[in-house]
Amino acid sequence: MQHKHQQFNRHMLLRLGVIVLAMFAFGYALVPIYKAVCEITGINVLTKQDKKSRAQEILKNSQVDKTRTIKVVFDANDRGNWRFKPEVHSMQLHPGELATVKYEIVNAMQHPAAGQAIPSYLPTKAAAYFNKLECFCFAQQQFKAGEKRVFPVVFVLDPELGHDVNTVTLSYTFFEITG
Repeated sequence: MQHKHQQFNRHMLLRLGVIVLAMFAFGYALVPIYKAVCEITGINVLTKQDKKSRAQEILKNSQVDKTRTIKVVFDANDRGNWRFKPEVHSMQLHPGELATVKYEIVNAMQHPAAGQAIPSYLPTKAAAYFNKLECFCFAQQQFKAGEKRVFPVVFVLDPELGHDVNTVTLSYTFFEITG
């Protein structure tokens, strides 16, 4: 009888060990799975610097398309104890035209902190045509306690942006980087 209990306990320990290993493997695999899903869907993709050559190429090789005007709406969302807003809420511009908008960020914390901005675009297909030459979102930003700073975003909308798009929304989420 005791031999059966020992054998049962060994099998149970083996099963639990396999479950623990499977859970560890699943947790380890979540990061690349998450990145792949985000890349495919175009959501929550961490910002990499736009290829300056592409934005500069658009500026050099294309005329400003004055036959149409696109409204660009600016949105700001903060996560944590930050104050974050654009200086203007929207602007009208022609595709191919160089534009600048400024964002104000205030560290409302009583200690220094690092923050990062992640952009998103609506409609999502506009992301491929929204080319930034300068953006605070390219790197983490260091702030002193209570510090207020203004950052420019210099961009151009590619004239290849579909004629069905009349409004593009650039939305940033700014959050604290911990660790």
